[in-house]
Amino acid sequence: MPVTSIDAYLEKNVFLLPQTDQLRAMHTIVRSRECSREDFVFYTERIIRLLVEAGLDLLPFEPHDVATPVGATYRGLRCAARLVGVPIIRAGESMEAGLRAVVRGARIGKILIQRDDATKLPRLYYSNLPQDIASRHVLLLDPMLATGGTANAAIQVLLDQGVLEENIVFVTFITVAEGIEAVCSRFPRVRIVTSAIEERLNSNAYMVPGIGDFGDRFFGTDRR
Repeated sequence: MPVTSIDAYLEKNVFLLPQTDQLRAMHTIVRSRECSREDFVFYTERIIRLLVEAGLDLLPFEPHDVATPVGATYRGLRCAARLVGVPIIRAGESMEAGLRAVVRGARIGKILIQRDDATKLPRLYYSNLPQDIASRHVLLLDPMLATGGTANAAIQVLLDQGVLEENIVFVTFITVAEGIEAVCSRFPRVRIVTSAIEERLNSNAYMVPGIGDFGDRFFGTDRR
């Protein structure tokens, strides 16, 4: 498949975690085919927490002053958004704990989208979202953004519920240029946070170098 240029989207629509040596070392562990499930879960959860923090940094903030213990005033900030996390079942649920770890009492919705065997198109099978989701900012959670079909279908579900496009932050573990183009060209006000941008999709639409089936490896259902 041809590689799509995503230069126009970087830092505008797409926010890549700083590619530090520590991050690359963790990716090296979890991408290895020899990685145990225990290590896969431990290190992906560390990276997911970084992703969630980066996603939260894209929310709106407002001034908020507080008095310090020495009687001075600290000119601070507080989040001005009401938040809901929406994992795409099943793999997206691996990211739910990372959100709960940094946002106490986080509201959680669920979306299940799978490819229809007959039409080969994404099909919505289930959604359970807060009634007031239209007034909230959404962290949409799914660890893999490849072709963009599932992501676009999930975003459309949110828009149909009244969520503003600019209030959606898609948090994904790894992605690829083709997936970024698919989402950003259709939903230019949605922002994407990721820890890695892969080289390409192969002829089977698998990301290369890739990480395998994230959900199977995280939940221990792979049949290696």
